[in-house]
Order: sequence, then structure tokens, then C-alpha cells
Amino acid sequence: MAKEKKTVAGTAQVWRDRKRTLFGLPFSFTVYSLDAQRLFIKRGFFNQREDEVRLYRIMDMSLTRTLGQRLFGVGTIHCCSADKTLGDFDIISVKHPRQVKELLSGLVEEQRDKKRVTTREYLHDGEGHDASDHDQDGDIPPMEADDPEMDQTERL
Repeated sequence: MAKEKKTVAGTAQVWRDRKRTLFGLPFSFTVYSLDAQRLFIKRGFFNQREDEVRLYRIMDMSLTRTLGQRLFGVGTIHCCSADKTLGDFDIISVKHPRQVKELLSGLVEEQRDKKRVTTREYLHDGEGHDASDHDQDGDIPPMEADDPEMDQTERL
């Protein structure tokens, strides 16, 4: 992948690549870099913007490779994150996308374990009810009416 370099915080840089353009060539002003705790996205030539995402904030990742990207050995990694400024983002057209995704996934899990961060998932039963709506047997409890004038058919 890339040689390890020191980042601003003094930790070793694990991975670095540029957004690839036509024919998979790195003629772009977008640079991605990764250390053990953060992912950096630097964009622009005249007006530069650098975003930083703490790895424990990344919740999910997916890999997309179009036909053109597969021909030139690149791919796009979509990341769903809880970062307020960046939100969901893409790591666009990088070399060895599957290895980068696995590396990133491993570092994310390591940071989430280290910081004791968990993500709650809400399961639905197909009828639009949350799992929390069910009683211990898995049945949906009947609605209880506080109105004494409501007849028995309206309660069910």
C-alpha cells in the first residue's frame, strides 16, 4: 500500500492514496490518508478543505465498482458515519479498494472496541412494529383503552 509516515498528531500513517480519474491515474487534488485513529480527506488546489473523521464514528461501509473502475483496478468505498460535519461520505476511485475497505473495517472495529462504542439496531417485524413493541412471547400486546365509552371492538 504505502510507506508509514508521521501525521500531525505523531501517529503513523497506515494508508494514503489519491482519488483516481481517467484510466485510474491519480490526477486529482483529492488525497485520502488514514492513521490508526482517523481518516483524513483533503480536497482542492486553490481553496483547500481537509475533513477528519474519527474511525469509531464510522458505522457501516460498502464497496462499489463500476465496469470502468474494475477495468482500471479502482473502486469507491461508501461510509456511513455519525460525524456531524461530514455525515455519510465516499472514498472515491482508490486503488486496491477491497484491501483498503478491509483495513479500514479492522481499524474501525479496533477503535470502537477501544472506545467502547456500540451501535443500536432497531429490528422491524415486517408489519411496521419495532422489536420493542413486542412482549416476551413475540406477540404484539393489544392496545388498552383508557376511555370507558369505547366499545370492545374498538379496543382490538
